[in-house]
Amino acid sequence: MPIWMGILVFILAFGAGAASKFMIQPSWAKEYSVAWSDELGTRMADLPYGDGEANKFDLYLPAGNGKENYGLVIYLHAGGFTSGDKSGDVEMLSWLCQKGYVAAGINYTLRSEAHPEASVLTQSNEIRDAIPKVIEAAEKEGYHIDSMGIAGGSAGHALAMIYAYRDASQAPVPVKMTFGAVGPSCFHREDWDNYGFDRETEESYQGAAGIFSAMLGEMLSVEEIKDGSYLEKMHPISAAEWITAEAPPTVVAYGTYDRVQPFKASLRLKAALEENGVDFQYFEMPHSGHGLQNDHALYKQWMEAVEEYLDKYMPVK
Repeated sequence: MPIWMGILVFILAFGAGAASKFMIQPSWAKEYSVAWSDELGTRMADLPYGDGEANKFDLYLPAGNGKENYGLVIYLHAGGFTSGDKSGDVEMLSWLCQKGYVAAGINYTLRSEAHPEASVLTQSNEIRDAIPKVIEAAEKEGYHIDSMGIAGGSAGHALAMIYAYRDASQAPVPVKMTFGAVGPSCFHREDWDNYGFDRETEESYQGAAGIFSAMLGEMLSVEEIKDGSYLEKMHPISAAEWITAEAPPTVVAYGTYDRVQPFKASLRLKAALEENGVDFQYFEMPHSGHGLQNDHALYKQWMEAVEEYLDKYMPVK
C-alpha cells in the first residue's frame, strides 16, 4: 500500500472516531451529562490561545468566584484527529462546572486537506501551549487555579494522556489526575492487528508506515518499520512510554472489540501504570467496540470511578 493510501486510510479510519460518539444513554447517564444553563455559571467561548484558526478554547466558570482556589479540568474532543469540535462536549464540561470546577474545552488544528501538516505531534504541542493561556484566562476572571486534571475521548483521550504523562512537569499547576476512554497510547506494530499491521508482509509494513507517518507528521520508511527503529521516532506521541512513578492517577476504559484503535495497545498502558505504581483504574469492556456501547454496567462503574478520583485528588472545597 503506497504511503498516500496509508494516509487516506488514517483519515477515513480514525475519522470514524467522530461518528462513534461513545456516549450511550441509559437512564443513569443523566447524572454525568448536564445541559448548560446560566445558573451554572459563566461560559466564555472561542478565547484565543495561538495564531491558528483552530487555536481557541471555551471556558466554563462555576457560579460565584468567592473561593480561594479552584481546580481546572480540561476535556479534549474526539474525532480521530481529523474532525470534531469542543462544542460536542458541552454536557460533559457543564457537568464538571456544576461540580464546582473551572472547565475548558480546547480545539486543535485538525489534519485535513487544508492542514496536511497537522499531526498528533503538532496537536499535542498545541494543547501543551494552550494550558497556560486557559489558566491565565480563568485567573483574569477571578478564579485562582491551584490544580488541574486533563481528560478526553478517543483522539482527545490520546492527547490528554500525552499531556498528563509527557508534559505535566511543564504544567503551570500540578496535574492531579487524568481520565478518558479509547485513546491510542502507543504504536507497536504488532498491537495494531485491527489494521493488519501485525502481519509480516510488504502490504502490512507499507500500511503501518503510512498511518504512523501521518500520526507523527514525519515520513517513516518501510525499512524503519521492519527493523523497529520507527518506535524511537514515535516516542513523542506514545503516551504509555512516558509513564513514570510520578504520573498522575488515571482512570481509563477500553473496548475489547475496538476496530478504530488497537485494544492490545491499552494492555501496554495498563502494564506501564502497574509497573510504575501509579494509582489507576482500568476498565475493560468485553462486549464493546470503540463506542463502549454494549457494557452499560461497566460504563457506569467507569464514570463512578472518574467521579471518585476527581473527589479524591481534586476535592472541591
